[in-house]
Parts: sequence; structure tokens; C-alpha cells
Amino acid sequence: MKRIFSFCLYLFSGITFLSFNSCESDPTPTGAGFSIEFDNVVGTKNLVLNGPSNVNSTGEDFVITKFNYFISNIKLTRANGTSYVVPQDSSYFLIMEENKESQFVKLKNVPVGDYTGVEFMVGVDSARSVSPVEKRKGVLDPGGSMEDGMYWAWNSGYIFMKLEGTSPAATSANSKFYYHIGLFGGYQTRTVNNTRVVKIDFAGQKATVSAEEIPEVHLLVDVLKIFDGPATRLSIAKYSSVMSQLPEKSQEIANNYSKMFSLDHIHN
Repeated sequence: MKRIFSFCLYLFSGITFLSFNSCESDPTPTGAGFSIEFDNVVGTKNLVLNGPSNVNSTGEDFVITKFNYFISNIKLTRANGTSYVVPQDSSYFLIMEENKESQFVKLKNVPVGDYTGVEFMVGVDSARSVSPVEKRKGVLDPGGSMEDGMYWAWNSGYIFMKLEGTSPAATSANSKFYYHIGLFGGYQTRTVNNTRVVKIDFAGQKATVSAEEIPEVHLLVDVLKIFDGPATRLSIAKYSSVMSQLPEKSQEIANNYSKMFSLDHIHN
């Protein structure tokens, strides 16, 4: 009986020791937050909806009337090489040129430390796309995102990037062009996968999170890259409308828009 008691006492002491050590090795305390600005531009000019005419790489004039895209699955790279992954339920954002506030992604409860890069997905991942509706709240609410025109009700899928405008080069009767890029790989029927992961290195700069400071990473998002990227030189005359009916072309456009993000500066 004495041996049993001794064993139990030893086991209890071991558990207490582990618990104590667990408390000693708590995760890094969280800071005030982390902000990422998505500043939409057209080359060297600020993007203005229904504003001045622009020229793409094929020499076509165009005016932008709508520009929206989803940002999700955000990961911050620390100076020591490790990463902080933003909890997925808090990692979906819809950036809209017509809504200035939406262009500032504000992350909460980010661990204190120095960060040297950011990674994110353009689009909505397949797991979340097929999850029950009750798990798709906020900007992912199909009802809400339909109001912003970012969900295909007939195709049960999100539009990852929407670019619309007018151009004399467009072949449509109203001179409008439409690029609605979605498709996550398919649920019951296989499709192309147009989600794209973007990695931005801060190139020697650091975004420092502390208990009092919220760093702001200012990214430029260049619409011209959609027309002229590594995959294709997109002509409005040849392709005035690209949606799910042209999966291969939509894939090329997705490859292009994955390159439209670049670091401008960091405010600490």
C-alpha cells in the first residue's frame, strides 16, 4: 500500500512539474495588432473607378468600374524564420476598391516580435468553399458576397477576383469587359484551381509588433499586371469576357494577378 501511495505521489509530482513548466513556457504575448494596406494602383497611378482612361500592354484604352478580390489564409514570417499563422476563421477578407475601409486588413492578437514577410492566398481555399454555410460568415456569407457580386449562386463558388470596365476595344455591345475569376478545383466535378499563394518578402525591413505598436505594411496592387504577366498578355479585343466558361484562360489570368502585389513601405 505504501508503494502504491509513493507511486501516486511521484506521478502527481511529475504532473505538477509538467504543468508548472508548461506555464513557464507560455507562448509569446500578443501585441496590439498588425495592419496590411492593399493599395490598388494602375502602373504608377492611383486606381480611380470610372476615372481617367488607362492603357494596357496591348495598347488598348480602358476604364475600370469595379475591382474586388479575396485575401485569405494569411501567414506572417518572423525574423527568426518561424511563422505565425492567423487563425483561419479570422483570415478571410474581401478587398473592394469602392470601399476604402476594406483595403485595410487588421489582424488582432498577433504575437509580439519582428516580422520580415507575409504570405496569403488570393481566393478562397477549397476546404472553406465546400464547408457548411454556417461556417462561412462575414465576407464569406454567400448571401452577403452575392450582394457584392462575389459568389456564383448557379455554380456554388466564390469569385476570387473581379475586374470590370469599359473599353473601345471590347467586342460587347455596351463596350464593357468582364473578368470574373474563380474555381477552386471542384467538389463533385474537377475544375482548374485558381487559388494562388503570394509571398512578399520585406527586403530587409521589419514590421515590429509590440504591446503598444501596430505596424502597417503598405502593399501596392497593380491592375496592369492582370493584363501583362508571366502567363499571358491579355487583350480586351480578344477576350472581353472571361469567367468559368474559359477555364484555361482564367488560369492564365490567375497566374498574372498573383504577381500584382509588391511592398511599398512599412510604418512602425
